[in-house]
Amino acid sequence: MSGLTDLVDSLENKLEKLIQNMDLLKEQNQKLEDEISKSAIIISSQSDEITSLKEQNETLRMANSLLGSNDNKRETKLKINSLIREIDYCIAQLSD
Repeated sequence: MSGLTDLVDSLENKLEKLIQNMDLLKEQNQKLEDEISKSAIIISSQSDEITSLKEQNETLRMANSLLGSNDNKRETKLKINSLIREIDYCIAQLSD
């Protein structure tokens, strides 16, 4: 009987250790999930900022070209032509 009791005690100890390890792993998992959430928010924020900065950069290029810079004249002319076509299309739609 003593051997059986020792075996049960050993199993109980191992089970307690497993439960402690499981609890520890659950805590670590929760921390990692929180980090993932925070990282996703940061990535989204940075993505929005990148988009905004790209738009600002394009606006500044356009303004620079309109002010007489030779660097982006072709792009500016294309943009102006595109805007003129849109205006012509709108006028055609209004006159119908």
